[in-house]
Amino acid sequence: GALGGLGLALALGLWRRQAALAAAREDEEEKELRQRFMAPPVSGLRELRRRRRELRSRMELLIMETQAEVCRALAALDPGASFTVDSWERKEGGGGISCVLQDGEVFEKAGVNVSVVSGLLSEEAARQMRSRGKSLKAKDGKLPFCAMGVSSVIHPKNPHVPTMHFNYRYFEIEEPDGTKQWWFGGGTDLTPTYLNEEDAIHFHKTLKEACDKHDLKLYPKYKKWCDDYFYIKHRGERRGIGGIFFDDMDSPSKEEVFQFVKSCAKAVVPCYIPIVKKHCHDSFTPEEKLWQQLRRGRYVEFNLVYDRGTKFGLLTPGSRIESILMSLPLTARWEYMHTPPESSKEAEILEVLRNPKDWVH
Repeated sequence: GALGGLGLALALGLWRRQAALAAAREDEEEKELRQRFMAPPVSGLRELRRRRRELRSRMELLIMETQAEVCRALAALDPGASFTVDSWERKEGGGGISCVLQDGEVFEKAGVNVSVVSGLLSEEAARQMRSRGKSLKAKDGKLPFCAMGVSSVIHPKNPHVPTMHFNYRYFEIEEPDGTKQWWFGGGTDLTPTYLNEEDAIHFHKTLKEACDKHDLKLYPKYKKWCDDYFYIKHRGERRGIGGIFFDDMDSPSKEEVFQFVKSCAKAVVPCYIPIVKKHCHDSFTPEEKLWQQLRRGRYVEFNLVYDRGTKFGLLTPGSRIESILMSLPLTARWEYMHTPPESSKEAEILEVLRNPKDWVH
């Protein structure tokens, strides 16, 4: 009996020691994650760790990491400025983290947002999805959904540094019988004020490499989709020189699409930061600054009139308007009947916006 008691005490002691070590490891992991991110994740670290094998949790970790990577890379180029980090909650479910830098030396406005929201899809949002061919079966008009993504727009001060936008997102809808529909969407695109062919080639090549790791057909397909999507119909021109764009991506498998999205998210810093470094100290004239302001006006027109993400955000009850409209520049200009002189640098970029080019072949 005494030996049995001793064995039990030893086993109990060992178990306690292992539990203490596991708890210490968990605390260490939590500390490390906290340092890696800009703010604690919306779903909470413990919840994410508990469900770490689920794709929803892995996607949330990816968007958090992407946000921190991009913010740190931008802050390193603009040491005088800092990001305002704003965590917010949505009473209908979920919340987000908005990181915005304003009035820096290099960036006039740079925002990198994460949102993780859930609840019931609004009728307008469901209508918008059905118009894209989604068959959504609702019960009593109710459709539970979960959406998460990282979204960023960077407006630099110098007209020789292009504006850049990226967004990667995951969507899940639960139908009355418990079936889940899911898809990914996203893209990265560049909007220069002036054309620099070398930069355009670097940007597109970096995105092509990320796509080619998965399937050689993806880059040409998503490059064309990007040119078609960012089209300002009433102006007959694209918003910028494109990049990649895709939506409703739900094959070949959840894991493969996730790995593809991950490659695209990891390509954001290398495709853009070298361009900023190269031009952020270029000299510019008041006329060049004015042209940048006019191009920014076009950016605003696209975002408010056509952009699907902006529309979805504005149609989602309880969404945070400040975060949705973060994509708009601090300053822009609309001049009546402005036409650049023929053969000017301004006319050169317009030509490319009207007739997209193949940058990588």
